[in-house]
Amino acid sequence: MSITVSTFGSMKDGQEAKLYVLKNAEGMTAAVSDLGAVLVSLFVKDRDGRFRDVVLGFDDVESYEEKNGTFYGSTIGRCGNRIGKAACQISGQTYTFDKNDGNNNLHGGFHGYQTRLWTVKEQQDGDTPSITFFLHSPHLDQGFPGNADICVTYSLTADNSLEISYDMVSDKDTIFNMTNHSYFNLNGHDSGTILEQEVKINADAFTWADEESIPTGELTPVEGTPMDFREFHAIGQRINDDYTALKYGAGYDHNYCVNDTGMEKTVAFMRSKDSGIVMEVRSDLPGMQLYTGNFIEGKQAGKGGYVYPYRSGSCFETQYYPDAPNHPEFAQPIFKAGERCRTKTTYHFSVE
Repeated sequence: MSITVSTFGSMKDGQEAKLYVLKNAEGMTAAVSDLGAVLVSLFVKDRDGRFRDVVLGFDDVESYEEKNGTFYGSTIGRCGNRIGKAACQISGQTYTFDKNDGNNNLHGGFHGYQTRLWTVKEQQDGDTPSITFFLHSPHLDQGFPGNADICVTYSLTADNSLEISYDMVSDKDTIFNMTNHSYFNLNGHDSGTILEQEVKINADAFTWADEESIPTGELTPVEGTPMDFREFHAIGQRINDDYTALKYGAGYDHNYCVNDTGMEKTVAFMRSKDSGIVMEVRSDLPGMQLYTGNFIEGKQAGKGGYVYPYRSGSCFETQYYPDAPNHPEFAQPIFKAGERCRTKTTYHFSVE
């Protein structure tokens, strides 16, 4: 129903960042900043009618600029997840990218989109308040070809859904594989681990990856493995099983091959028996990375000074498969010059 604006602090270069709070008629709120088009907070109602902030994050600009190696709430681009050996061919030409994850490229590179000040292009009040952020990414930014004009829109619907829409057009053939890296904890961001919360994923297979989390090309059935979330399971139920993929990822950090691709569909659910909150994830993309906060060290203070413990949030990163440009058998995130690319991910909340 409304959007309010406040100062969020000054960046290192002196630019002022702002915080925009979207609120619907049910009282659900989403706070986003023009710094990185980052999702800072998301208050949803639990079964008792109390609002809980269900995403991890920080209270200040300095922390998002200096301490967010975990990518809390981040808008990731131009290419989410990994590109093996930080190189690939696009339309017959080889491009190289930042090696910011060993020998590989992760989430775009060193100067990620989550660290930049975006421009507010549009705001809309009403039953579905929304805000659109704009970023111009120049040719060879992070190594990616093409001058790209990118928009990210956050919308808060009347039925308690947070919609995140991505739009890009480039003057050269390029990669477009953006995602959101929010960590969800349906008991509240300051409530401990997510190991007892349950997940269900609409996927019969996942992309097998090597020790550096680069897909081998093999699509591995989840049947009979601890990767099987086709029915609800607690995240912690099998996370420490003696299974090679879990050892490589230090827990769940894997791309699931979503069933029924090609249209917006239900990808996953997360639910908490404690709060009663249920989150449904919908997407029009072929993959989703389930990541369970395996590299949160339990040392860093987040919002309200709360120190986030190991595995205190879970990410549902909708995406093209990791390293897809180096695997022609995968659906490709490469788009032609002048071709407008649009994707949307929805996080819908209810209680039970």
